[in-house]
Amino acid sequence: MKCRGRLLKLIVLMAGMAATLSFSDAQETAKMETVLLPSSSPLVSFRILFQVGSTSDPQGKEGVAALTAAMISGGGTRKLSYSEIVQAMYPMATRFSSQVDTEMTVFIGSTHKDNLQKYFDLICGMLLEPGWKEEDFSRVKSDAINEIKVNLRGTNDEELGKEALYGFIYQGHPYGHYNTGRVAALEKLTLDDVKAFYQANYSRPNLVFGIAGDYGREFLQRAQARFGSLPEGTRSSLTLPRPEPIEGNQVRIIEKGARATAISLGYPIEITRSHKDWVALYLVQSYFGQHRSSNSYLYQRLRELRGLNYGDYAYIEYFPRGMFQFHPDPNLGRRQQIFQVWIRPVEPQNAHFALRTAIYELGKLSREGMKQKDFEDTRRFLSKFVNVLTKTQDLQLGYQLDSRYYGIPGFAEYVKTGLAKLTLADVNRVIRENLRAENLMIVIVAQDAAKLKQALVSNAPSPVHYNAPKPDEILNEDKMLQDYQLKIAESGVKIIPVEQVFQ
Repeated sequence: MKCRGRLLKLIVLMAGMAATLSFSDAQETAKMETVLLPSSSPLVSFRILFQVGSTSDPQGKEGVAALTAAMISGGGTRKLSYSEIVQAMYPMATRFSSQVDTEMTVFIGSTHKDNLQKYFDLICGMLLEPGWKEEDFSRVKSDAINEIKVNLRGTNDEELGKEALYGFIYQGHPYGHYNTGRVAALEKLTLDDVKAFYQANYSRPNLVFGIAGDYGREFLQRAQARFGSLPEGTRSSLTLPRPEPIEGNQVRIIEKGARATAISLGYPIEITRSHKDWVALYLVQSYFGQHRSSNSYLYQRLRELRGLNYGDYAYIEYFPRGMFQFHPDPNLGRRQQIFQVWIRPVEPQNAHFALRTAIYELGKLSREGMKQKDFEDTRRFLSKFVNVLTKTQDLQLGYQLDSRYYGIPGFAEYVKTGLAKLTLADVNRVIRENLRAENLMIVIVAQDAAKLKQALVSNAPSPVHYNAPKPDEILNEDKMLQDYQLKIAESGVKIIPVEQVFQ
């Protein structure tokens, strides 16, 4: 194949249409890592990923990675104000957004191919020639602080508990602060801090350029030339220690004036998407607590049979914004993950009982494993569900970037192939090796923290209160569950005022 650039490597990854390529030019030293999904679709999708995230925030400047991305996707360029960019994008029915996680920052956008060059010129200006305007900085900085103070602390107990769980598990670890940052650090950040972060991290070695649709080779070559203007720099490196082990069941009660009680619990796991046992654990997660599924086991035990709350779910990968969406976002790749159970808010008088029930059911699964029918039903469901996760061109591109990160084939085929090879014995071995109902980190967002602490450490009975009659079978089981021993020591419970979380 002859073209202006010399083809170095071509790896077909998705049904003959997905490829990851690296180009070099005889006339240029620039090289750009790419993930390409060419197709006949007139919609062209971009996911421009930099392999840098909140773990690169300098100490005392937590939040600068997120502010930098927000300044790019929500700020002006050297030539255009942000309002002028919005006006230019409006008739194209498009936009440009960003997402920051621990190890990845991705910029996302799409346009019709008729507007491709015009749209690309706009986003290139934003990415390659930021305006660094003080008014943009003040706006995005205020938005970040308000996200923590007003959104998480003030109105979103569910996401507060989930994010706090990560903070407590990874305390003192590079993953240990919220991606948006800490309030005290954000308040001190300056525009010069953002500029310095951009110059140090937005370099060619950190870039992976993802594009899908009917864009054409000539456009790809122009894009390569444009992004060749990024500084050569060096690839960001990160050394991740193991998180500190959790000794006994540890409880952190976030005290606030909440009408209901939100609960999250979990612990670190060794398995990520690149591990040989990931597909098996993915199946276990789906069986035990598939997100937003009324068929999952935990949902049936807490919501369907007892009506305790809206839903109960389990995760083996970071899944932010879960209360707003049915499916996880791509480009949240992490080298370390946790197993997590999310108990959506319950009435305060039933919180202790709900926690006991969830931990009891987790322990039961870890001891007894799955049954053949449950295994087969879940495998059948997941083999179709993965197609939903990659149903759009943009999602296919996002998951393909993640597959590159983890060093695995295309996501849907990776899962389907792994599921086809699984046996019940494989799954139950993975359960025994990875699930546990002790040495947990438990985060509870509650109103009367002192009263709840006393009930937890004294193992006080927690009879459940129902608004409607229940079958004798459930009531008899409840009598056992209301006294189930959680083994929580007084020294293992800390009460934290909500104003101190992410401060």
